[in-house]
Amino acid sequence: MISTQIKAVSETSSVSTNNQPQVESANLENQLEQLSDRLAQIQQQLDRLQNLPEQVTQIQQQLLRVADVYRYEKLQSFLAAGKWSEADLETISLIISLSEQPELELIRPEDIQHIACSELQVIDRLWSQYSNGRFGFGVQVKFYQELGGSIETTIEQDNKLIQQWGERLGWRKDGKWLKCKDLDYSLNAPEGCHPSRWWNSPYGSKMTNYFLARLLNCEF
Repeated sequence: MISTQIKAVSETSSVSTNNQPQVESANLENQLEQLSDRLAQIQQQLDRLQNLPEQVTQIQQQLLRVADVYRYEKLQSFLAAGKWSEADLETISLIISLSEQPELELIRPEDIQHIACSELQVIDRLWSQYSNGRFGFGVQVKFYQELGGSIETTIEQDNKLIQQWGERLGWRKDGKWLKCKDLDYSLNAPEGCHPSRWWNSPYGSKMTNYFLARLLNCEF
C-alpha cells in the first residue's frame, strides 16, 4: 500500500517535472509576443513623430489655399454671374498682384517667369469651370500648340504664328488686331477668346511669347 502511494507520488512528480519546460516555453513565447506588440506600438509612435514635419507642411499649405480662396473670390463671383468683361479686368488685377508690380505697364516679360504655376492654374480652372471649358489659358495654349507652337517658337518669337493664333481665338479680323472693347464678352465668343485684355501688354508680342512660354512650362 505504502509502496503504491510512493509510486503514485513519484509518477506525479515525474509528470510535473516533465511538463515544466513546456510551461516555461509557453510563458516565454507569450512574453515575447507581448514584447513584439509593444515594440510595434512604439514604432507606430515614432513614425507619427517622423511624419510630424510633413503634417505641419500640409497644414501650412491648406492655410495658404484658404487665403487663395479670398484672393480669387472676386474673379469667381464675376465668372459665376456670367460677367465676362468684369472677370477679364479682374484677371489683369490678379496677374498684377501675382507679379508683385504696382501696375500693368510695369510688368516686364521677365517678371512673368516668377509667377507660380499653381496661381495661374487657379485662374485657368475658374475660367474653364464657369465657361464649360470654352475659356481659359489651357484652351488658348492648346490652340497655340495645334498650330505648331512650342517652347522653341516662343524663343524665336514667331510673330506669324502669333497672328494665326490670334485669328483662331477671334482676336484678329481681316488681317488686323481687334480692339479689346470690340470683342464679344459672352459665351458666343470664339472658343479660347478669354481672358483677353491681359494679352494686350505694352510689350506687345514679346510679352505674348514670354507668357505662352510660362504656360507651356507649367504644363497647361
